Amino acid sequence: EKPEPSSEKPIVVQKYGGSSVATPERLRQVAERVAQTQKSGVRVVVVVSAMGKTTDELIALAKSVSENPSRRELDMLLSCGERISMALLAMALSELGVPAISFTGSQSGILTNDRHSGARIIEVRPVRIQDELERGYVVIVAGFQGMSYKREITTLGRGGSDTTAVALAAALGAS
Repeated sequence: EKPEPSSEKPIVVQKYGGSSVATPERLRQVAERVAQTQKSGVRVVVVVSAMGKTTDELIALAKSVSENPSRRELDMLLSCGERISMALLAMALSELGVPAISFTGSQSGILTNDRHSGARIIEVRPVRIQDELERGYVVIVAGFQGMSYKREITTLGRGGSDTTAVALAAALGAS
């Protein structure tokens, strides 16, 4: 389905945590809810966490090859969890005929300091998100991650997806 341009519609940011996207069935339920929200006449940005216990599993995997993995490499690894969720949700929405596109934290314009595994958001420049919302797409953003001013992938620590959602809502003037 070709999306219809929509600059006057308000923007809503929704956030779905790990248990909400833990299984393909639950991901499809989230896709249904997001589709309903979009049909109600708003532009939708969805922030997702990693599926279920993915983050813990990735940490365990890291510890299985390194007693003390570097924080930088941990960030590279852990940011994959949310990327899996975002891509799968975009696919599930497309199956429902809802045009959707997924972005990593860095693609979303989430700029952080360079403190690996506990970065702080310094600025949000959501240009690509705004462009895709304008084109009528649902935008799905990987929570918990950003990019430092050195162009390094960073993670925001526990509760990072909530932080992502709040920061995006503020930057987009959304509810």
